[in-house]
Amino acid sequence: MTRSLAIMAGVAGAAGATGLATLVRPKLARDALRLADAEATTYALRIAGMMLFALGLFLGGFATVATLAGGPV
Repeated sequence: MTRSLAIMAGVAGAAGATGLATLVRPKLARDALRLADAEATTYALRIAGMMLFALGLFLGGFATVATLAGGPV
């Protein structure tokens, strides 16, 4: 695995973990970001969490496929 694929896999893991935590526990993210306790804020945080989780899935998938396909050496 090249350095760029390792970085991409690392970013994928970080984005996926952050997104999943934000999706499942939006109160933690709301408290960390010091946002108002409103219903709209919760929906926005869940949408952002799902987008970060999807980013992690796509980046992780691309890194895995590139590694399995014998990507750049």
